[in-house]
Amino acid sequence: MAERVIKLPDIGEGVAEVEIAELPVSVGEMVREGDVLASVLTDKATVEIPSPTDGRVVWIGFEVGDKAAVGSRLMTLEVAEAAGEAKSDRGKAAPAAAETAIAASAEAQAQQLLAATLAKSPPPVAPSARGEATAAQMTAPPPTPPMVRTTAPSGSARPERPLASPAVRARARDAGVDLRFVKGSGPAGRILHEDIEAYIAGRGETRPAPGLVPNTSIEEIKVVGLRRKIAQRMQDTKRRVPHFSYIEEVDVTDLEALRTDVNANRKPGQPKLTVLPFLMRALVVALRDYPQLNTRYDDDTDVLHRYGGVHIGIAIQTPNGLMVATVRHAEARTIWDCASEVQRLSEAARSGTISREELAGSTITITSLGPLGGLASTPVINAPEVAIIGVNKIAIRPVWRGTSFEPRKVMNLSSSFDHRIIDGWDAAQFIQRLRSLLESPAKIFMET
Repeated sequence: MAERVIKLPDIGEGVAEVEIAELPVSVGEMVREGDVLASVLTDKATVEIPSPTDGRVVWIGFEVGDKAAVGSRLMTLEVAEAAGEAKSDRGKAAPAAAETAIAASAEAQAQQLLAATLAKSPPPVAPSARGEATAAQMTAPPPTPPMVRTTAPSGSARPERPLASPAVRARARDAGVDLRFVKGSGPAGRILHEDIEAYIAGRGETRPAPGLVPNTSIEEIKVVGLRRKIAQRMQDTKRRVPHFSYIEEVDVTDLEALRTDVNANRKPGQPKLTVLPFLMRALVVALRDYPQLNTRYDDDTDVLHRYGGVHIGIAIQTPNGLMVATVRHAEARTIWDCASEVQRLSEAARSGTISREELAGSTITITSLGPLGGLASTPVINAPEVAIIGVNKIAIRPVWRGTSFEPRKVMNLSSSFDHRIIDGWDAAQFIQRLRSLLESPAKIFMET
């Protein structure tokens, strides 16, 4: 047998360090070529590291949550000598007799492992996450159910590992679901979020109501992965950027009437419009008069980048945390295009398939909690942008209309600005311009 060192590959785009988000394998476990050895987290995207060959894991250099430099040793695999020779000889095949002997030996070993597991069922030994594997770990079967498959050329025993993304695995862990018992409906049997939810619903577990007794338990939860990235980014933004917030009330009665009418007459295949696409188009129009809001401030070099194109960031809540996806060139999109792109990005973010490019490059951000939007909020700026627009829920309130009060649909806009770049007067004028566009929605579609 030979050992093969697996190093963290170059992720690209200048990434020098990543965080270990998931280690789905353990010391002593058999893996096949293409199996996921680890999932690593860059600034916002999760990248899976596949195994380049069949083998047994004999050493793992990191734990979940550790930081690792690109090029560092991730783990070591024990591989068949024949496989190592084939690679070193640039594809030359080993002698047929040697291949037959290796396959027969591996088959016999697999059968012995299976018989020992079924007869003795010894308790699993917790493998060390760091350091070299012991001789017992090298020879004992992995602590998994006795589901063994023999394959050539190695013929090694290995438990079945379901296909699932890191986001799906995280959801399963939170719900206490063993993915080996979930049937996947995706390509090649890949387990999707819907499969997890269907399994949980079909499980039909009920728990007794807790009694009126003190609960003194304390659970320690290590903040890792995307949640740690969010925490670090929010902390850094609030520390470096002097925020000020401005809240304004907007009468969206006419906008809601227009939206309802448009939705009732939309063509097949067109998405149902929410307030968001109208707000995006209103932002495009308002930024023509206030281009200083459509900027990114590099405070390391004291350079302000003012953009001609409007790239709107959309804050999206996902099972793994908050992400900001970018709708690029909103100034060149119709209201239907805006709605379709928001829908596409939201689905990609929640399924974990969104790309790093789609999570970068925004010049101004919109954040909304939908029907949970509350009366007002003080959103945190998505630095290096200088402004963020917060959308609160729509409520029916009495509004004075000159001669009497009338029930009107009212919504608050809660916005925050970088006071180093945006003065209070400019921010107030910008929001008032946005308000006038939303209260008279025909202006949104008028060219100026």
